[in-house]
Parts: sequence; C-alpha cells; structure tokens
Amino acid sequence: MRLTTFDWLIVVASLSVAFIPALLLARRAGSSTAEFFTSGRAAPWWLIGVSMVATTFSTDTPNLVTDLVRTGGVAGNWVWWAFLLTGMMTVMFYARMWRRSGVMTDLEFYEIRYSGKSASVVRGFRAVYLGIVFNCVIMATVNLAAAKIANMLLGWPMWQTLLICAALNVSFAAISGLWGVLVADFIQFGIAMTGSFAAAYFALQRPEVGGLTGLFAKLPASTYNFLPDTSNWSVTLTVLILPITVQWWSVWYPGAEPGGGSYIAQRMLASKSEKDALIGTLFFNVAHYGMRTWPWIIVALSSLLVFPQLTDIAGAFPYLDQKLIGHDIAYPAMLTFLPVGWLGLMVAGLLSAYVSTIVTHLNWGTSYLVHDLYRRFIKPDATEKHYVGVGRLVTAALMVVASALTFVIDTASTGFTLLLSIGAGTGLLYLLRWYWWRVNAAAEIAAMVGSFGTAVVFAIARGMGYQVAAHVSLLATVAVTTVVWVAAVYLGPPTDPKVLDAFYRLVRPAGPGWTAVRARTGIGASPDSIPQAMLGWVFGVLFVYAALFGVGSFLAGRTALMQLWAVVFVVSGAGALRVLKGFWRVA
Repeated sequence: MRLTTFDWLIVVASLSVAFIPALLLARRAGSSTAEFFTSGRAAPWWLIGVSMVATTFSTDTPNLVTDLVRTGGVAGNWVWWAFLLTGMMTVMFYARMWRRSGVMTDLEFYEIRYSGKSASVVRGFRAVYLGIVFNCVIMATVNLAAAKIANMLLGWPMWQTLLICAALNVSFAAISGLWGVLVADFIQFGIAMTGSFAAAYFALQRPEVGGLTGLFAKLPASTYNFLPDTSNWSVTLTVLILPITVQWWSVWYPGAEPGGGSYIAQRMLASKSEKDALIGTLFFNVAHYGMRTWPWIIVALSSLLVFPQLTDIAGAFPYLDQKLIGHDIAYPAMLTFLPVGWLGLMVAGLLSAYVSTIVTHLNWGTSYLVHDLYRRFIKPDATEKHYVGVGRLVTAALMVVASALTFVIDTASTGFTLLLSIGAGTGLLYLLRWYWWRVNAAAEIAAMVGSFGTAVVFAIARGMGYQVAAHVSLLATVAVTTVVWVAAVYLGPPTDPKVLDAFYRLVRPAGPGWTAVRARTGIGASPDSIPQAMLGWVFGVLFVYAALFGVGSFLAGRTALMQLWAVVFVVSGAGALRVLKGFWRVA
C-alpha cells in the first residue's frame, strides 16, 4: 500500500505544526543543562502531564495491546493495567518529594540520599546501565514497531525506516532540549489520539465486523471480558493475580517505576511547583489508563474478525518481511483500510507518537550520561555550553545503538517481557528508600546485581532448551533480589548521619522510618501524611479503573455494569478531590 500525495501533505503539515514551535525554543534549550534537561524547572502541570502521556504512547503501544488482546483477550492487558497501582502511588506519595529534592536527574538522588564511594558508584553505574542498556532496549522496541508499520503501509525495509527515523529524531532531540520535547509532545498527542479514534471507527466499519454491535456479537464473551477465564488457573495466575499482587510493586519499568523515576521523575523535576508535579502526574495516570485504552482494543478485537490467523495477514500482504509477522502487526494491518486523508493523519499520528517517545528517551538517557557520568566523573569543571554540546553528540550515539539493537528484538511483547525481567525485584527498595533511613547504597547495588544476574541465569537456561515459565522466573527473580538487598541493608555500612540529616531537611519524608533523624534535626513533622496519601491512593485507583471499565461496559452494551462503574467513578472522584484539597491545606 502506498500513501497518496494528499496523505503525504497531511503528514508533512502535521509534523510541521508539532516541530516548528518546538524548534523556536532551541536557543533557550542550549543555554544550560538545566534548560536542556529540566526546562528550567518552569513547566506547568498540564504540559508535563500531557508529555508523560505522549511519551508512553508510541508506535509499539497499540501493537503491544493488539498482541495482548489477540493472544489473551482484553483481560491480557492486566499485565500493564496493574501498573496503575504503581503510578497512583507515585502521585500520592512521591511526586511532591521528588520536586522538593531539587535534583536535575533522578540519579543525582543517590548522592543526596546516600554517602561514601558506594553512592557515587551507584550513580555512575546506573547512568550507564539505564542510559545505555535499558534505554536502548526500550528504543529498539519502539523502533521495531515503527519498522513493522512502515513495512506494512509503505513497503519500506527496516534499514530504510531506521535511517530516516534516526535522522529525524537526532536532529530534533539534539537541538530542542526538554522544552522542545514538552511542546512537541503536547501537539503530537492530539494528532496521535485523533488518528487512534479514526482507526477504531474505520475498523468497526469493516463488513467482517459490522459495527460495535456486530463486534461484540461475533466474538465470544471470554475475548472481551475484563477478567481472564478463572477455569484456567495458569492464565489467571500470570495475567491477573501476579500483576496485581507482585508485579506492580516489585518491577522497575520505565513510565511505571515504583516511587517514580526515569522520564516520569524528569517531568516532575521540571515542574514549577510541588502542586504541578502532583497534578501533572495524576493527569498522566488518568489519561494513560482511563482515557486512551479502548480505541486500541477496538482495533485489536476487530482484527480477530478480519485476520483471525497470522496466515491471513501473510496472505493479504505477501510483500511483508516474514520475520516481522506476529500478532502485533495486526494493528498496522488494520490501518490499511483507512481511506485517503485519514490514512495520512494516522501515519502522522503514529510518527508523532514515535518521535515523542524516542526524543524523550534520547533526552532522558543523555541527561544520565552527561550529567551523572561525564560531568560528575570525567570532566566536572567545563562550561554549560560544553556540556550541552557533549549532550548533542551523545544523543546521536544513543540513536545509533538503539537502531542496531532493533534487529535483535522480534515483537513488542518480547521487549516488554525483557524489560520486566531485568527490573524484577528492585521495586520495593525504590519505595522504601524514601521512608526508611536504614536503606543504603549497598542495598541499591545488591538489588541491581541480584535482579540482572538472576534474569541472565534464566535467559541462559532458556537458551539451553529448559522451559522456564515467565511467572516462575519473575517470582524467583523477585525473591532472590529482595533477599539480597535486604541482607545488604543490614550488612552494609549505614549512611553518614550528616547526609541523612541534610536529606531530611530537604525532602521531609513522613512516617516512623525517619523518627530518629527527625528528632536529631529538630525539624517538626513532615508536611505529608501517610494515612492521607494511602486514602488518596485507594480513591485514585478506583477512579481510574472505574473510568476504564465503565467505558468498556458501555461499548459492550452492558448497561447494568456500566451504571455500577459510574457510581464508583463519582464516589471515588469526590473522595480523591477531597484528599487533594487536604494536601494543599497542609502545604
């Protein structure tokens, strides 16, 4: 399939609208690393909130959702829906503390929270580990989805897609800095979501589907139920029970880090106040889970009627690279039915989503490598102009590495599973380090080594032919990592009391974990309240799930269930608003 001239005009116009305003901020971004990496700490809540949502919506996101729905039904989405528990905890417990910390990157946190050489080691190691390894795996997954879509819609081979996209991303990210990323994200998100709704609408118009009524009448109810089939214990365990009981608090995953981190922390640190940090992160969680899920699911469900088997996709698109065919490619396959004009808008939306995610990861990864590695350990006394220049070179290098890695990953779910496995077991540490003074740098090192080492062992075992179930390796990795880092807490050296005192004066965490330090500093009680935050967390989670499942019930014609979720939505929303007002009165 080829785009018409009119489609290409829409693509060019859409990208121009998004990029030109951002590029006008290039001079401001290049003035200092604070502007380049944290937008001068002046971003309002609505800008950081939309930017978070735009970043987590990339070309691989609808592909991943399609993969999950086609292989496990709508309930398969619990593997990422469960991360709402993590995200809402970041909103209610951690957003304000991140903003109070005043650091430029979340890795700088290590040297204000811990002491000694071990604190520096953790900061430097994670700058490389997250900035290069973890970050490039994420970008490779996003690149793969872009390559599949381009191969499906344009007939481009992977190398051509990667070459064009790399040039576009590097030129933008290296020039604009975080201000440009934020502004572009805001515009691109609107384009991307418009395309998503158009894709869902035209998918329903297919004769094989027959609208919403036909979709839900032709598919078995088990396909679109919110919960997995409880008669299949193995599926229920892996799809629902483990995600909502273990995965959400134990796994470090970009965009859903326990306690906040990566580009989520970057946005909170870029906000102009604690209130903006909290409200922006709250908006992100509401929009990410409650607002934009169903257009993707509708397309995925429709694809089951249009292309029931992978062989149907292969037969319909014989020019496709056979290596790229998987259930995730059903999403771009459905896009081929879009009429002229709408197809151009959809391509523009997907390209916008792709660029917004990649440039964020480039800026985020570069901030680690420049601020937390190069500036901290290699050349600490250079000018701001020098660091910005180095950052632009690092941006290009990261894109090259991610592009090379793209050829190794097979599907969107492969990258998702890989990221979950190497971050398993570390989450509880990231939650407790804010609330328990005894957590030390040795525990951070032990958690990273334990998680990565255990994941590698299971990867080798699978490579040797041993069949290890994903949930078994997850639980084993969480158990081993937790035991290792808790042992390091007690066996490793405690943090210097002077560092702990300074950290408490700066962040003022609540709870009994800082009682001794609080008494030693002579500072009064924390402005935060753990019981109030817990109440806000419960209300917030119910509010978003009520929106998510209420809309799903409406689409499926389940009126009674929709009314029940509507009641939960109103009550929990009122409760969450009351808690937030309490936050501001205390502040």
